[in-house]
Amino acid sequence: MYGKIFVYILVSILVIWSLDSININAIFKKNRVIQAQLFYFFLGLSLIYLITNFIMDLYTSIKIF
Repeated sequence: MYGKIFVYILVSILVIWSLDSININAIFKKNRVIQAQLFYFFLGLSLIYLITNFIMDLYTSIKIF
């Protein structure tokens, strides 16, 4: 349980760091700041969830063998 929390924290830091390199303002229309922030937030959450579950599934599948 504590291992999964640690992986979530580590992946969160890496995802936020990597999303910082995207110029999100160039993608969205002007005066759509809240929509862009909401998209950025959901994109970050989904990446954190997917990457953490991938790492944990990989760990458990390797641990069995």
